Amino acid sequence: MDSRLVKVSDLRLGSILAKDIIANTQYPIMYKNTKVTRDHLPVLKAFQISQVPVLTSSIEPKKDTQNENAAITSDQKERIEETYITPFEKKYRDVVEKFKLEFLNWESGSNVDITKVRSNLLPLINDVLENKEKIFILNEFSDSKNYIYHHSIAISLICAVIAQKMSYSKGDIIQIAIAGAVADCGMAKIRKRIREKNGPLTEYEFKEIQEHPYYSLQMINGISILKSDMKIAVYQHHERLDGSGYPRGDKGNAISIYSHIIAVADVFHAMTCERVYRTKESPFKVLEMIRESEFGKFNIKVVQALITCVADLSLGTKVELSNGYEGSIVFTNKTSATRPVVKLDGSNDIIDLAKNRSIYIERLVL
Repeated sequence: MDSRLVKVSDLRLGSILAKDIIANTQYPIMYKNTKVTRDHLPVLKAFQISQVPVLTSSIEPKKDTQNENAAITSDQKERIEETYITPFEKKYRDVVEKFKLEFLNWESGSNVDITKVRSNLLPLINDVLENKEKIFILNEFSDSKNYIYHHSIAISLICAVIAQKMSYSKGDIIQIAIAGAVADCGMAKIRKRIREKNGPLTEYEFKEIQEHPYYSLQMINGISILKSDMKIAVYQHHERLDGSGYPRGDKGNAISIYSHIIAVADVFHAMTCERVYRTKESPFKVLEMIRESEFGKFNIKVVQALITCVADLSLGTKVELSNGYEGSIVFTNKTSATRPVVKLDGSNDIIDLAKNRSIYIERLVL
C-alpha cells in the first residue's frame, strides 16, 4: 500500500504507521500498522523522531466528509502542539520570534532597540538562572533555517548561566546576557546569500563574515545603557587566547573576560546545533571537545564554569545515553563532571561513564 513521510508535528491522530519505527533500540518503539494515538506523541518526541511513514489511505479524507475531517485535523494539530511544547519551550520560541522581527528590522537599517531586546529576554533569563539544566536542551529547539535567531537567544541564556556561576552580580549577569544576544547583530549587515549559504564559504565570503563583529559594535556603540565593557566583549567575542581568532587576532590578556564568556557560549551552542552542513551533537560531548581539543583558546575559568553546571545536575536526573539506553544519574565524578555514574532504567545495571569512554550522555530527558 502507498505510504507517505509525515512530520510528527503534522501527524494526525488515527494515522496508521506504514513501517516499524526504529530508534537505536533492540526492538521497534512502534510497530507497523499501529494506529497513532495521543499517547504515542511523547514517545516520538523522547526519541527525537522528526517524521514517520504512514499509510496514505489513513490520512486522506473521504470526499463526503472532507470538511468535517478538516475541522478535526485542525483540532488534532492544536492538541499535538500542546502535547509537544512545554511552557519553557513556548516561552523560548515566542522570544525567538520577537528577536527575528528585530533582526529583520536591522536588515532594513533600523537601530537596535536594546530596551525591547532586554524586556523580551528577561523572563527567559530568570527562568534559566533558576533552572540551569535547561541550557543543555536549547539545541533541541533550534533549526537550521532559523538558526541565527535561535543562536542569539541561546547565547544570551548560556552567558547568563556562566556569569552566575562565576559569581557576577545580577546587574552584570543581565548586561552580559544582553551583550550575548546582540553579539551577532552585525550579521544583519552581511549579505543573506553568504549568511545562509549551504556549502563551504570561499575565502572572500569568510572574510566578509569576519566583518560582523565590527558591524555589531557600530550598531550598539551609541547605546548608553550597555556598558563599554560589554561593547568590547561584543567586538572581541571571536578572538582567541592563542591569537587565532578575528577580527584583529588579539591574544592573551588583551581579550576581555566578558568576551570569553560570550565566546564559550557561542561555540558551545553552535557545536551542539543542527546546521545545513552538519547534524547536532550532544552538549556533553561538545563540552569535552571544548575542554580538550580547544584547550588554549578560551579562558579556562569560563569553560570550567560551564562544566560545573553539569556537576550541579541533581541526582536522579534522567538522561539518554549515546547507546540508546535511558537511565538516572546516581553519582557525579567531581574530576569528570560530564561523565557521571548512571543507573539504567528497568535494571540494576550501572555504567560509570568515566570508565566507559565510548558511551556518553546524548541528552537530558527533562
